[in-house]
Amino acid sequence: MSAISPELLRRFDVPGPRYTSYPTADRFTDGFGERDYVKALERRRQRGNGETPLSLYVHIPFCASLCYYCACNKVITKHPERSDDYLRYLQAELDLHVAHGGSGQVVSQMHWGGGTPTFLSDAGLRQLMGMVRSRFTLVPAGEYSIEVDPRTVTPERLALLAELGSNRLSFGVQDFDPEVQKAVHRVQPAEQIFALVASARALGFASVNVDLIYGLPRQTAASLERTLAQVAQLRPDRIALYAYAHLPERFKPQRRIVAADLPAAPEKVAMLSRSMEAFMAAGYDYVGMDHFALPTDALAVAKREGRLHRNFQGYSTQPDCDLIALGVSAIGRVGATYSQNAKTLEAYYALLDQGRLPVVRGLHLNADDGLRRAVIMALMCQGALKFAEVDGPWGIDFRVYFASEMAQLHTLVDQGMVEVQEEGLQVTALGWFFVRGVAMVFDRYLHADRNVGRFSRII
Repeated sequence: MSAISPELLRRFDVPGPRYTSYPTADRFTDGFGERDYVKALERRRQRGNGETPLSLYVHIPFCASLCYYCACNKVITKHPERSDDYLRYLQAELDLHVAHGGSGQVVSQMHWGGGTPTFLSDAGLRQLMGMVRSRFTLVPAGEYSIEVDPRTVTPERLALLAELGSNRLSFGVQDFDPEVQKAVHRVQPAEQIFALVASARALGFASVNVDLIYGLPRQTAASLERTLAQVAQLRPDRIALYAYAHLPERFKPQRRIVAADLPAAPEKVAMLSRSMEAFMAAGYDYVGMDHFALPTDALAVAKREGRLHRNFQGYSTQPDCDLIALGVSAIGRVGATYSQNAKTLEAYYALLDQGRLPVVRGLHLNADDGLRRAVIMALMCQGALKFAEVDGPWGIDFRVYFASEMAQLHTLVDQGMVEVQEEGLQVTALGWFFVRGVAMVFDRYLHADRNVGRFSRII
């Protein structure tokens, strides 16, 4: 940490993709639709991939109240019965996947996100899990996670989640300071979160994550210091630390945030530096980007053993695999394709009423896309790549194919971020904190249009 000065953080405080995929989702087009997705599902079935474990993502868009910082696809409603209709449409979408991809496909990883998945009633949670289990085969040792709004659960509800098969929880904490919570319209007492995490541990959940955000309105160095101390006391298995990106012109809820209450850029960089220092001093391993984990957590173990992978939900311990995405706006990957569902409930429902899968955009990866995806994911997940392991499978000479990129790496080499060795590339310990910047060198689309302003900042 001593080498990561505020000056260095400021130098790399630039926009860039998160690389949950390559090419990134902004490259999807409406030229890819349901017919293309159905072909991808049927090709998977024909290849016999039904026995190859896949990942499932289910998007539940509903929230009972609005968090002002939020940039997620959500529907704010005080009517819990709206989820009943949504579950019926999810069932129709599941049935269409079974019709084209086959029943009983093996699932080793599942994530419920949102919105607020725990917006669903107990009966709704049971119904959703029953729908999934009746159509897929969930392996006993799989990773089954759910995002939890602490305001929507009790110890009894956590017990229900455990009973249904969830074994990982992610609590949306953001900040413990009451003034910051008021400024973002998300008030949740620290005592409530501590009690829920204690209940989760007593129930035997394998991993508990907390999401935090720095750069929020009314957040100060002093208030953040108190939050960091509380996080150290809470000691979750994993921590996800995100930067708040204030884009009120794109995300309407953020217009309720008073811009004058936001910390200035130098303060925000100092908050990141202090947070990273505090987590590592508390015994957390830096997994990558915005993720930290206790050394015993499966994510930290996967990082040490070179088994880290990355998908649309972020870093994962599961092997690279197809991802079936269900629900409004959900993004998936099958074979050499990416796909995204309709972004509004009206469009999502209308397509399913027609008996169609609700895919409205996506992408076929070409050979160059696949090659660069392999390179970028190796850097993002392992922090290294061997030229021979790319040359052979892809039929190229890495140094020749990526001659311009190798030239661009010289600046990062001089800054101590990357080492160019005889057999390959190695991201240094310092460079791992800025790995998105290293991966960006190999992003052909990014260099083609130079329009990086649409992305979050890389640190």
